[in-house]
Amino acid sequence: MPDTANKPSIVAERPERKEAEAAVRTLLSFIGEDPAREGLLDTPGRVVRAYEEFFAGYTIDPEEELRRTFEETEGYDEMVMLRGIGFESHCEHHMVPIIGTASIAYLPASRVVGISKLARVLEIFAKRLQTQETMTVQIAETIERVLKPRGVAVVIDAEHQCMTTRGIHKPGVSTVTSHMTGAFRTDPETRREFLAMVRG
Repeated sequence: MPDTANKPSIVAERPERKEAEAAVRTLLSFIGEDPAREGLLDTPGRVVRAYEEFFAGYTIDPEEELRRTFEETEGYDEMVMLRGIGFESHCEHHMVPIIGTASIAYLPASRVVGISKLARVLEIFAKRLQTQETMTVQIAETIERVLKPRGVAVVIDAEHQCMTTRGIHKPGVSTVTSHMTGAFRTDPETRREFLAMVRG
């Protein structure tokens, strides 16, 4: 069965920009505003341009970012980790921001990847409509699939504005998710070392 975990479903025909801007005008009217008001005349265009930036991850393949690897590591086989990588995403239920940090680690088998590529994989998945749980798994499984390391670990700590600015209105509450593969899952000592490094 082909893997589709990292391939977002895309509508058959993407609406044109003018249609997207018309949809923003409809939403402005829905909330009780006048889209023809001077201060809102350029808002539909601005919103559409912002959406192109917010959701740029739909146009990029995260696996391609990991394909350029290096074998000249002088035998290095210990943990490689990026800690506290900031990101902004959007929740797929209310389309409001998820803002947080991620820590990503892997245990090389024979090859390593440029460390910026780990942050890039996070960025690609963050620039899609997401749930935090799904994004955590997507990042780990993509690194696992492409690099084939001895293990991958991902921890994400984020605040969801769907909970802090609406609904139950609980600011300051963060959600923590993790996903581990290989040695990070099966070796308690490796797992403890990773979690200790995450805490700093």
